[in-house]
Amino acid sequence: MKYKLLVIDDDHKITTFLRRSLMYEGYDVIIANDGLRGLEQARDHHPDLVILDIMMPGMNGLEVCRELRRISDAPILMLTAKDE
Repeated sequence: MKYKLLVIDDDHKITTFLRRSLMYEGYDVIIANDGLRGLEQARDHHPDLVILDIMMPGMNGLEVCRELRRISDAPILMLTAKDE
């Protein structure tokens, strides 16, 4: 059984790197480049794990996290370049 991972990040280089690395390890990887699309993907695909960027334009990662908790109990790994 392949695990489904949802990566929500607006940085194309990061999503490309994560997709390649995780697919190489055998995961089914779904990419969303903004928070709203990420929520749509979560509803449609029911991921086993979400990797979520905190700093995104529009709907930030914390807002997305709150909304994800309303529709899913999948673990969420927060990805950030913030130092605080």
